[in-house]
Order: sequence, then structure tokens, then C-alpha cells
Amino acid sequence: MTYGMYAAMTRLLAPLIDWYLRRRLRQGKEDPVRFRERLGEPGKSRPPGPLIWVHGASVGEVISVLPLIERLLQQDENLHVLLTSGTVTSARIMADRLPARAVHQYVPVDQPASVGRFLDHWQPDLALWVESELWPNLIHQTRERGVAMALINARMSESSFRRWRRLPFLARPLLQSFQFCMAQSAPDAGRLATLGAHNVSFLGNLKAASPPLSADPRELHAVKVMFGRRPRWLAASTHPGEEVMIAKVHRQLVMRFPNLLTIIVPRHANRGDDIAVDLANMGLSTARRSLGQAVGDDTAIYLGDSMGEMGLYYRLANIVLMGGSLVEHGGQNPLEAARLDAALLFGRHMFNFTDQATAMINSGGAREIANQDDLVDQVALLLSDGVEVDRRAKAAATAADDGDDVLAAILQQLAPLLPSQSPEQRQHQRLDIDRAGA
Repeated sequence: MTYGMYAAMTRLLAPLIDWYLRRRLRQGKEDPVRFRERLGEPGKSRPPGPLIWVHGASVGEVISVLPLIERLLQQDENLHVLLTSGTVTSARIMADRLPARAVHQYVPVDQPASVGRFLDHWQPDLALWVESELWPNLIHQTRERGVAMALINARMSESSFRRWRRLPFLARPLLQSFQFCMAQSAPDAGRLATLGAHNVSFLGNLKAASPPLSADPRELHAVKVMFGRRPRWLAASTHPGEEVMIAKVHRQLVMRFPNLLTIIVPRHANRGDDIAVDLANMGLSTARRSLGQAVGDDTAIYLGDSMGEMGLYYRLANIVLMGGSLVEHGGQNPLEAARLDAALLFGRHMFNFTDQATAMINSGGAREIANQDDLVDQVALLLSDGVEVDRRAKAAATAADDGDDVLAAILQQLAPLLPSQSPEQRQHQRLDIDRAGA
């Protein structure tokens, strides 16, 4: 499929796309107050002066880019930043965390008319795309307007790589729209270069520069009081197939730790109903965060089926299994847990975060588990040895602490594209960059 075919298809499917968005609205997956932003209609006025547009798909991406946004604004007092994302949770979090001279908008749906309205209004001077969300209409129209673009903290999983390889006539022009492609790992850099990206570099993971996830202190205190002194461990960002295994591990552990509380936080909170049914079928008493249910003496599982509260959950337990690693999903970001004093456990499938997982295992801050029995043994060891938990947590935090270097390297590479330079300087720099990548 070529871009022309894709653009024509999204034009023809405009009524269906609109129906799909409105269906999401009815399901509570879109913001009813700001829904028109998804159609490209602005919710705010464009600020005067230079504007950098930063796009991240959801919570993880927008949190990871906050240190970069803050540094860019510190460097130029005339600069403004537009941050876009596609989820209600990310918008809610950014409402409290964005610095002055930065605004959030929902990213327009990838339909030509919506994209055109968005770009007509905001007219960015530079566009920075975070990680891996590549929308063809949005990228193509931005490039056609002469806006410089860079892909930062770029990620290309093995499964995404295989899909894009089937669409070389679409993938190559999209990736070559970016003047720079800064990968978050060496394997990501290799896959992106193979797909056609130019000026590919591996600078490290920008998430290492992110501040620790926040938590409401009143909520944290209330939950800690509710838990009391019960021993506990956390399975974070779990995926289908993992919760039942973790419940089985709990049943083995509770024979050695009778008062044990296991905290399960699914990656997608809307799976809470299904998980609760599975746990009930196993005879395990469960308290659900989304329903405000209290933990009693007989509660076995605390189900964290709420959104935007990972900072709270990581502060409730310092023994953490990273979800997505017991099944072939590829794991979830371990840096957030490491930054909040956790001893980490991984399954065998951490291929989305190979470099980070390897660094933490090599430092002694994390252990890879082979199977269910191994998970039981490792959690039991940590529940009975607080000194070992502290040792591993310190090692994991040290392995995760390279954020300043990554941030400085990204800023240095972005310097030729920053709108603080004169238009003539930027044009000259872009020509040099394009020649180097040709």
C-alpha cells in the first residue's frame, strides 16, 4: 500500500471513522468535553512565537518526554510547546504536570480533513514524535508543510517490524520524513534503519530521565493503613494469561506466608471485571480498587483496576514482577518501578525492554524467572529477607539512573532543528542533514 492509497482509503472511510470515534465516546474512552479536538478542531488558541509540537500515544510516552519539554522551555523563554496524545488518562495527568508555556491537545484522528484542520491552526515550527506511533496522514501533511520532524526515543518491536516490512512503500517514506531517528535501544535502531529511516542513532532510553511517578499522598496513606503490616508483593501491568498464574503463585506462597496480600495491577484497567471473575472461580477473595472495596483479613488479592495510579501501586510493595513478561508480550517498562525502590522480577519475555532488563539483571537489581515454581521461590526469598530486597532495589535504581546523559544527547542532536535559530540557519542545517541521510 502506498501513501496515496492510504490517504484515499481514509477519505472514503471518513463516515466509518467518525462512527468509531463516537462509539468510543459512548463507551467513555473519549473526552466528552474536548471531543472536537479529535476531529482537528482546536481547544485553545495558538500562542505567539515559535512552537514545538510533541506527540506521544499515551501515558508512558507523555510522562517520558516531560523532562525534555521542561529543558526546551528553559533554553528559550519565547518558546511554547504543544503536547498531543490520544487517551483520556494521559490528558488528565498532563493537566497537573505540564509546565508553563506548554499546552495539551488530543491528537486528531488520522483522517486528512481532521489533520488539515489541526495543522492549519497550530502551525508548528518543529514536530517531535515519541516512540512508535506512526500515523501516515499526520506525518505526510506535516512534512508537506515544510515542518522539520524528529522521531525520539524511537521503539520498533519485533512484531511491529514484521508488519511494517510487509508495507515497504509506506514504511520507508514515513520514516524518511524524520530528519533524525533517535532509538531507545540498539535493536530498535537496527530495525528502524532496515525499514529505511535515516540518521538513526542509539542514545539510550528517555524514560530514564523521567521523574518518579507521582501518587496522591492521602490516597497512599489510606491504602497503607488499610493494608496494615501484611506482607505483600506486586504484579504490575499484567496481561491476559498472567493473572491466573500469579493467583496460583499466591496459593503456593500463602502456605508459607499465611497473611500474604498479592497486588495485581492489569495493564488495561477495563479488564477488571474479567480478572475478578477468574479470581473468584479460583476461590480467592478479591478487593477491587475501582469499586472502592476494602481489604479485609480474608482478602487474598487487591486488584488495582484503576487508571493513572501506577505511582501509588509501586509505593505499596517493594517486590515487583513486571507484567507482560510471563507471556510473549515483551514486558513493560521496568524503569518506573526501579526508580521507586523495587526489587524486580522478570519473566523470559522482556524483548521490548531488552537493554534495560539486561542492565538490571547484570547489576543484581533484577532476576529472570524460568517458570511458576521459580517465581514462587524468588518471591518467598524476598518476602523473608528484607536486606536482600534493599540490596536489589538499590542496584536496580542505580542501573536505571542514566537519564541526564540521555537527555543531554537528545538535546544536542535536536539543536540544528530548534526554532530559536533563524529560518535561514534552520534551512541550511536541514539541507546538510538530508544530504547526510541520503
